[in-house]
Amino acid sequence: MTTSVYIAKNVYGGDGIGRLGDGRVVFVPGAFAGEHVKAEIESEKKNYVKARLAAVEDASPERTGEGAPPQPGMVYANLTAKGECEAKAAQIAEFFSRARIAVPEGAFREKPLAGGDEAGMLNYRNKVVYHIGRGAKGCVIGYRLEPGHEVIDIERDLLARPEINAKLPEIRRNVLLMLTNGARSVRRSVEGKSDVTIRWSQRSGVQWWLGEAPAGLVVKESVCGRGFDVPADGFWQVNPAGGEALVRAVSGACAGAERVLDLYCGVGVLGLSCGAARLLGVESGDAAAGFARRNAAALGVKDATFLAGRAAALLKRIKLQGETTVIVDPPRGGMERAVAEWLAAAGRGPVRRIVYASCDPATMMRDLAILSRSFAVESVCWINMFPRTARFETLAVLKALG
Repeated sequence: MTTSVYIAKNVYGGDGIGRLGDGRVVFVPGAFAGEHVKAEIESEKKNYVKARLAAVEDASPERTGEGAPPQPGMVYANLTAKGECEAKAAQIAEFFSRARIAVPEGAFREKPLAGGDEAGMLNYRNKVVYHIGRGAKGCVIGYRLEPGHEVIDIERDLLARPEINAKLPEIRRNVLLMLTNGARSVRRSVEGKSDVTIRWSQRSGVQWWLGEAPAGLVVKESVCGRGFDVPADGFWQVNPAGGEALVRAVSGACAGAERVLDLYCGVGVLGLSCGAARLLGVESGDAAAGFARRNAAALGVKDATFLAGRAAALLKRIKLQGETTVIVDPPRGGMERAVAEWLAAAGRGPVRRIVYASCDPATMMRDLAILSRSFAVESVCWINMFPRTARFETLAVLKALG
């Protein structure tokens, strides 16, 4: 069945949503806020409907094209940069509103990336991971089309850095040769590795591997004029301009802090960039914690200690002496509940400020609900770390209530 729908907004994930005549919410991928569209209903639930965009009757002034995204994940490919940023800004504000996390009037800020509104929206990713699959014409290398398991062949990646695209034909040839030539056991071994990872940095160039990263391989990165060594399988922001914006925002929020606790610190980037006299970092991975120590030594940061282990398991070893600023940059799943509870209690003591960076607003809201017992939001900025896709980075600065 096809029906006309007015699209009120784009929700997190990119879908346009409106309402049917019976009041049910309808989700329409590819439709944008302010549009009147024809939607073909594909599945129905009690309270909502999922539909396919059949036609755009009255287009948004921010629409730039029609049709399916040119490659998986690019939900805002047919929207201007302005339209995308407006959609994401509305989504982060709604997350805070729904979670009932109070934000001072005018405290929401976008942290713009260098290069203007349209620059930097494509060809920014310094790391890509392609799956290996089989198509009608044989082996394919590319992104998986969610929610299924079909792999879409990618010969040129619209989101990857130009340096990666320049090497991509050669890398694809090498992988396809391994998949099609030689002994059957070798071909099965290559296909069993299931994915191809390609990383680029200004200092190390393009590096790639099949399956797990080679032991001992190091990527030399840099941000805000500082060099960092990173294990090949270690975390680094995929958008260099976004990474710079995040580091500047965090270091600005930590300005003047004598003591900093950096939870989920990775290789130490945020903590080592904030200039504190005393730094304690906590990271679950032994390798990353070791690289954080190595980076501290290379940068000449003397009073920096890094503990390896789950943050929740190390809380008894963290002794806070004097006023402390805490940096929190957890993985997508957010903080362990015990860590959020511990920080909420510490807000009535030595922890005066929390600088919380997140790539998942839902888990961030869950954590902020606990922290709000002892902290209030001072400011929120968001960074379009992942242009053309549904995701973004959020940075909330919290101050202790007492």
